[in-house]
Amino acid sequence: MTFAKMSWQPQYRSSKYRHVFGKPANKENCYDNVPITRSVHDNHFCAVNPSFIAVVTECAGGGAFIVIPIQQSGKLDPHYPKICGHRGNVLDIKWNPFDDYVIASCSEDASVKIWDIPKPYVTKSITNARKELVGHSRRVGLIEWHPTASNIIFSTAYDYKIMIWNIDNEEPIIYSPVRTIECHKDVILSMSFNLDGSLMATSCKDRKVRVIDPLKGCIIQESDGKTHKASKVLFLGNMKKLVSTGTSRWNNRQVVLWDQDDLSVPLHQEDLDGSSGLLFPFFDNDTDMLYLVGKGEGNIRYYEVNLQKSYLQYLNEYRSCLPQKGIGVLPKRGVDVSSCEVFRFYKLVTIKGLIEPVSMIVPRRSESYQEDIYPMTAGTRPALTAHEWLSGINRGPLLVSLKPGLKSSQFHIANSNEEDELLSKEPKKLCEEKPPTKTLWEIEYKTEIIREDRGRRRFTEKSQETRNSLISNGLDLFECPAPKTENELLQMFYKQQEEIRRLRDQLSQRDIQIRQLELEIKNVRNSSVY
Repeated sequence: MTFAKMSWQPQYRSSKYRHVFGKPANKENCYDNVPITRSVHDNHFCAVNPSFIAVVTECAGGGAFIVIPIQQSGKLDPHYPKICGHRGNVLDIKWNPFDDYVIASCSEDASVKIWDIPKPYVTKSITNARKELVGHSRRVGLIEWHPTASNIIFSTAYDYKIMIWNIDNEEPIIYSPVRTIECHKDVILSMSFNLDGSLMATSCKDRKVRVIDPLKGCIIQESDGKTHKASKVLFLGNMKKLVSTGTSRWNNRQVVLWDQDDLSVPLHQEDLDGSSGLLFPFFDNDTDMLYLVGKGEGNIRYYEVNLQKSYLQYLNEYRSCLPQKGIGVLPKRGVDVSSCEVFRFYKLVTIKGLIEPVSMIVPRRSESYQEDIYPMTAGTRPALTAHEWLSGINRGPLLVSLKPGLKSSQFHIANSNEEDELLSKEPKKLCEEKPPTKTLWEIEYKTEIIREDRGRRRFTEKSQETRNSLISNGLDLFECPAPKTENELLQMFYKQQEEIRRLRDQLSQRDIQIRQLELEIKNVRNSSVY
């Protein structure tokens, strides 16, 4: 009798983001009486940076949007100044990722405008744009800044074209783009860039997902659009994967994961529900978390993305009775690290004229800076000039640390060519540089120190057992007050589990060091005998 070999896999896996929860702001920190647009266009209608919130508004006789300082919460003045200059409704707005005082807007009047916000900020209406980009023949529905190159902006319109503009000049009106991509046969619904901006993904009204080389303007990969009708597409940071949201053959809302090098077959697809609202995907490259925000509903689903199967690990869902018309996302450099906030949304609630911030928080008891959930993130300095990118150079973003009080040391992520060069040089260095040999006395001395340290720890653990009467659930009652709420109890429990896990890792590392040193002693003794 033969038995099939089976491998058991646990249903849940360890993750530091498993207990992330959404926390809506209280009424004092919301923005009330905001005239949010009632346009039916499928866009975010909101753009956020650490200084300002920009929202597309209702305006008679043209298009407009308002800019609110992020600290100025509360009720908005009914006559609050607007930024108006478009002859048609504003369809999209985007802040410059390298300048918090520069914003771009596009409109039904087939133009793109670049606006300067005054420094210091003064609440006054602005009607004159710094630059106007005129090249599309029909209304412009989407704009995107290049993620690493300065002064490069992309626009797409209902003429099925993507235009690349270089605004690094003195001309107030630019009539001709530096590149025009004409590979789509229908309206483009979304655009997204990979980490260094060398690739662009688009979703189109023909329901296909395409990966395009923006400089050459050619299609690298294309899906068939038969099993999945894509509405929005997004690059997943440096994972070399794409995620798209849309509908299945049976009109169920669906999220699909793709390999950017092969769009013929999806890596993973998951049906969510039968609702008709659009799903906006957002990805946090620092935590590998994917957020799905439903238009016309108040829920936000969030997942953790893995490099291996299963690719999407469902974490939880933030639920609210306030439906969002649009959504804005704060860049990572603006989150509150003291409260362990890893992401922040700004929900546009049209029925109440309200902008409601929602913070995604990792529950931690300690108030100190948590380095494991805040890796280096994209800063405000461009990695390339417009001329460098147009000449064919690609480079990853310059990164900064979010640690308070730390000077912003910045460096760039090496692109694939630079990584190959570094890897080809590394083996030579390893061969040339030999580690210094240790004497037998040094090895024995180090081993003895580690053994003494372990003995000291065991003695401390035994003495700690005598204090059991004063210890409750691993916490000293004199040093730490008892939890008063269920939330505090959960936080204490998670902290205790993390501490136990950390101590076990340290103990296992000590054992490995001792084994290595004992092997070195044997090798030295054997070599001395021969």
